[in-house]
Amino acid sequence: MSLKNPDAVAAIVAALRHVYGDEVARLMLVEGMSLANLIDAMFSAPLTHREAIKAITDGLDDFVISPDLGLMWHLKYIYGKEPGSLHVVDMEIATPNGTLASKDVWLRLSG
Repeated sequence: MSLKNPDAVAAIVAALRHVYGDEVARLMLVEGMSLANLIDAMFSAPLTHREAIKAITDGLDDFVISPDLGLMWHLKYIYGKEPGSLHVVDMEIATPNGTLASKDVWLRLSG
């Protein structure tokens, strides 16, 4: 399998393994997980917050995303409540047909 962003996928796999163990991480990668589950795992892993967000955004190209988003979509960051906060706490995906919350987006490693 050829990955577009192998370093990002490696960080995601390592975080899932750290949080859930090998078997559950493998199941999540093959069978799928919500974007919300991935975000939670990445924030629980021994990564800086910035590293976690970067790995998620860079790694999305290597995942099959459900529902099918079509060609036009973009990732929206949800920031903490403090005024001027640049601390990402969640993500959404905006499409021409509306915005999907992270719990409504399903990811499965392609290949």
